[in-house]
Amino acid sequence: MRGLVYNNNILAGTIEKEVSGNYLFRYNDDYFNNASFPPVSLTLSKTLQEYRSDKMFPFFYGLLSEGVNKDIQCRLHRIDENDDFTRLLLTARYDTIGAITVKPEDDEMFGVLY
Repeated sequence: MRGLVYNNNILAGTIEKEVSGNYLFRYNDDYFNNASFPPVSLTLSKTLQEYRSDKMFPFFYGLLSEGVNKDIQCRLHRIDENDDFTRLLLTARYDTIGAITVKPEDDEMFGVLY
């Protein structure tokens, strides 16, 4: 599964959960090479074009709802409460705090539950 990461509606990169369970964030070539575009976060600076982690990057985890809102989202989208990556793809498309949004690369894979 892969999500497209936007900064103020400009494609900044992709986030992916690999089959191994590891996570990959990669800046889009044009975004990375444009010095006027800021990094998506301080922890994902533009000094590297690609980041890997065995856990979801804290910055993206911070875009997720908690508590009752998390429970509602999991119930509405019928996803496991521990599946943070799918929840990110389904809920960080609109109304995130700040300029960063994430949408599924393949919208049809997730149906119309936005």
